[in-house]
Amino acid sequence: MTTEPHAPREATTSAPRPLVSVAGQDTDSAISSLAGMYAGKAWYSRPVDERFWYRYVGVGDDQLSIRRSQMHGYLRGDVAVEGEVVVQWLERGRARVDVGHDEVRMQPGVPTMFPVGRRFEMEYEDWDQRLVHVDRDLVLDVAAERWLVDGTLSFDRTAPQDPAAVARWRTAVSGAVHALREDGQASLAWHEARRDVARALLDLYPLQAELLGADSGDPAHRRLRGAVEFIHEHVHEPLTVADIARAAGLSVRGVQDAFQRMLDTTPMAYVRDVRLSRAHEELQSLDPQSASVAEVARRWGFAHMGRFSSTYANRFGEYPRQTLRQ
Repeated sequence: MTTEPHAPREATTSAPRPLVSVAGQDTDSAISSLAGMYAGKAWYSRPVDERFWYRYVGVGDDQLSIRRSQMHGYLRGDVAVEGEVVVQWLERGRARVDVGHDEVRMQPGVPTMFPVGRRFEMEYEDWDQRLVHVDRDLVLDVAAERWLVDGTLSFDRTAPQDPAAVARWRTAVSGAVHALREDGQASLAWHEARRDVARALLDLYPLQAELLGADSGDPAHRRLRGAVEFIHEHVHEPLTVADIARAAGLSVRGVQDAFQRMLDTTPMAYVRDVRLSRAHEELQSLDPQSASVAEVARRWGFAHMGRFSSTYANRFGEYPRQTLRQ
């Protein structure tokens, strides 16, 4: 088993301001520092050799945070996460989640979701772990793009993971960190990156809910124009499905049905398409000597340059850098 002789040093590269940061070299402080973050009631920790240390740091905000947990030691206890969905994976070490119930023995690099809505037992030893905390309301709002949601969240945590979905998850998480570092919490790029992570989570773990149908009898098409006009007027701002529905005087399901039936798309896909058009217009008008494709992309909420370039090329028949150079 891999060990580290000393507690890790603080990173020297630039990084977002920590949302939380704790560290220490004794078991009592580890329990008091970490148990409170996960409503732990019966935690036990011990060294695995004469050098015990732990470190826990996170960046983000109350809707999405990306965290790293490390310990050269052993920890066991109960966990309850309220108001969030948590996905974790190991870089190294040994871990069991939901011990004595639907136990999962974690494998390095394989995402594992915490049980949602109930207390569970966990056990870790000599580990380096990543965790992503996604606000429950954000997940529900993004889920409303595809499913009929009623305020509850139930996932199939046992379903085999699609390697493509795992890759999308990793890309979304790394893109969120990049957007936070480069553009900050107030940016449209960070707003969209949070939603990208929630979408990737829903691809990773099937949501047990009814898919939205396109044949609803609600005459929502009469208010679709208002929703579309609202999007065009506010597309430079952070938008959610709930915002669009409210502006159109519709329920979330009503606005979803209207977009699906009349435009064969979802409200948020429509928003992204309008933003892509705005980025195209801006690239056409800018000076290639002083403008940056990356800056334009981030300004319109596209944090992943590779994905932006590919989507842009599919839409306009050329890459954004070619538009800028013309």
